[in-house]
Amino acid sequence: MKSSEAVHEEGAAHRNGTPGEVFFAFLKLGLTSFGGPIAHLGYFRDELVARRKWLDEDGFADIVALCQFLPGPASSQLGFALGLLRGGPLGALAAWTAFTLPSAILLVIFAMAATAFDGPIGAGLQHGLKIVAVAVVAQAVWGMARNLTPDRQRASIALAAVLIVVFAPGSVGQVAAIAFGALGGFILCRNGPVTNATHFAFRVSRAVGITSLAAFFLLLGLLPIIATATASQGVSMFDAFYRSGALVFGGGHVVLPLLQAEVVAPGWVTNDAFLAGYGAAQAVPGPIFTFAAYLGAVMGPAPRGILGATICLVAIFLPGFLLLVGTLPFWDSFRKRPVAQAAMRGANAAVVGILGAALYSPVWTSAILNPYDFALALVGFILLVVWKSPPWVVVVLLAAGGTLVHLM
Repeated sequence: MKSSEAVHEEGAAHRNGTPGEVFFAFLKLGLTSFGGPIAHLGYFRDELVARRKWLDEDGFADIVALCQFLPGPASSQLGFALGLLRGGPLGALAAWTAFTLPSAILLVIFAMAATAFDGPIGAGLQHGLKIVAVAVVAQAVWGMARNLTPDRQRASIALAAVLIVVFAPGSVGQVAAIAFGALGGFILCRNGPVTNATHFAFRVSRAVGITSLAAFFLLLGLLPIIATATASQGVSMFDAFYRSGALVFGGGHVVLPLLQAEVVAPGWVTNDAFLAGYGAAQAVPGPIFTFAAYLGAVMGPAPRGILGATICLVAIFLPGFLLLVGTLPFWDSFRKRPVAQAAMRGANAAVVGILGAALYSPVWTSAILNPYDFALALVGFILLVVWKSPPWVVVVLLAAGGTLVHLM
């Protein structure tokens, strides 16, 4: 095990880049990283560990473990952390901007262009993108269930989470399911292996960490009060997307049910537009959380367009970054505790149940209207899971197929 002095020397050795270097490295990743958060980890490792040698394998694995543990967009948090390590606070901002902007810009363009499609072809394209969402969410449920519910205890927690969100729909039920999962993990999953990852230090002081955590919880508690008191639609949007970003465990696809409860239920975005945008988000590189930019652009009440996209994009990423910075000074000691690891096993299992419930409603019930739709969704699922086809290929094929079926 490395001494603390060695760890600090290692951290310092890798924080010698510039924000510009970080920006262009992550711009390349933002333009080419298809396939979702798990695939992004492979892209990051290949570019930043193997090719650029910004850090070693142990350090990379350590940062990945932290980002997987926290709620929020894991791949974006990883990029933010690596930018922080390489170029300080400006490097972290450069990494997020470069990795996020390409897909956000493409989705805003799609949102604005979608209003130009009218008639049967436009309706068929929208329906095809909803079928894409079925295949993609089914793939996510399949993969996450295999990894996160490998035993009876965690499978039971996932089933209980399904029942909770079915009988208590909306964000309240989802929060309750995650809390129940953490409690269930604490009780049932304490016999699992204790992970002892390697040390890797960030130069973030405890004062900065505590301030970030305080800001996270203050915003989580105060934003709903401010939104109610001011009756401001902009603040309400920021609150809804901040809360969604704060509660996402287990990867980008889990944000689907959270956002659906926040924007479709109050009538800000129609369910058809929501699912069509989610399908389109599979065709672009970068983090799935940029789906928020699309939603902000198509929002019914103002602000919408570019301003709405900016509000929603910043709001959904901010809580994950505050938690990351807040946790960095305390991570080494906390993650070694078996109780914490057991609770996270249960919370991750609950996430599988939440996403499984979302696969049925609203995803399946809105998209699968006849046997042709089912056949198309099955083709997409097989292409993704068995043939490992790039998501953009599946998007193109199913969008075209959905359009043809709709015109029949």
